[in-house]
Amino acid sequence: MKIAVFVYEYTPKIVGGLGTYAAEITRKFVLKDNDVTVFTMNDDEGTMPTREIWRGIEIHRPLHIDISDSLPDVIAEDIRKWGRGLHFFGKLMVYNYLSAAKLINELIKREAMKYDVVVAHDWLSAMGGLTVKRETGLPLVFHVHSTEKGRTLGNGSGVVSNIELRAGKMADMIITVSYAMKDELIGLGFPKDKIQVSYNGVDPQKYNPENVSQEDIRRVRAKYGIKEDELMILFLGRLVHVKGVDKLIMAMPHILNKIPKVRLVIVGVGDLQEYLSNLTKMTKMDEYVKFCFDFIPEEERINHYAACDIAVFPSLYEPFGIVALEAMSMEKPVVVGAAGVSGMREIVVCCGEEQCGYHIDPNNPSDIAWGVVSALETAEKRKMLGKNGRKRVLSEFTWNKIAEKTLQLYETLKNR
Repeated sequence: MKIAVFVYEYTPKIVGGLGTYAAEITRKFVLKDNDVTVFTMNDDEGTMPTREIWRGIEIHRPLHIDISDSLPDVIAEDIRKWGRGLHFFGKLMVYNYLSAAKLINELIKREAMKYDVVVAHDWLSAMGGLTVKRETGLPLVFHVHSTEKGRTLGNGSGVVSNIELRAGKMADMIITVSYAMKDELIGLGFPKDKIQVSYNGVDPQKYNPENVSQEDIRRVRAKYGIKEDELMILFLGRLVHVKGVDKLIMAMPHILNKIPKVRLVIVGVGDLQEYLSNLTKMTKMDEYVKFCFDFIPEEERINHYAACDIAVFPSLYEPFGIVALEAMSMEKPVVVGAAGVSGMREIVVCCGEEQCGYHIDPNNPSDIAWGVVSALETAEKRKMLGKNGRKRVLSEFTWNKIAEKTLQLYETLKNR
């Protein structure tokens, strides 16, 4: 198949799970003898190649122009309230429409390329995908990794929600990342008969505890002042409200009452950095909670997973949760938020012979503490949960398996 992919973030500029997903799955598509063209964002300075081949994938990145000054005259009041975010919305519009124009006018019309399917990921790339479908008649797959309502816990942009719903209604197929997300989409009015589920994945060869040296483990723990006889809890992700990091900090006094020799390491960036620092001081937890306010490269992420004793992700809203898979692949027990829309409920087995972690109420610090203390109970239990987690990853969540299922879904639209 020849596949055109519109995705806002892509290698080497990856900031979240969407970029990881896109880079991994498109690479697998190519290895399975498919032809993939990716349309993604350039940086503000235009320093990235506008057209290049990376590992067999053709990548297009249109140069950015700033249209934010003229946007207030032509867009809804909803978007005008974004302030500095108006610049971001302008960048998105330029990226979407220049990318669509390049695919339609240059690749399809001038270079006579023939595509089988167009793929758009989330609202960020939906406008480009919709334009190509309208102009060419090619079947459109709309991948929904999260919704505006969910991301903002109901306080988001009506314009963005409308873009999402319009893309869902006009697409030939909707693919989402969990059955929890499927239920959410149906509740929001997306056409039920179009929705398919295909999970995200992880690379278990890359996320393999055997690849990390004891020297790297000691280095990471020493960075945060964690002694050999102390246990390390790890949170890794965006520092925003929906990730529930504040409740994890509030859980620390309860955890310390049961396990005095434990430390929490929080790695990430986001709007809550200052608030979380202040919360740690207010709760007198600054001795026990350590921060790394930074994007760390993937190799260092893997080292952090290897160095910790448990990974905790108490999200209030989590359509899937690749970080949980990464920790499981590294043979670490996981404690995950399981209230509301939580794809992590489907990833993490919380009881029985295949148990690999615990489900908790992310709104309740006491319940978070219960899950953490239960998982950390003994070294034997931690080892058992970790081994089960990696076994589950190898069975259900490799990128190879995910790519195969996704391609099978795309094939049903071919030649429509």
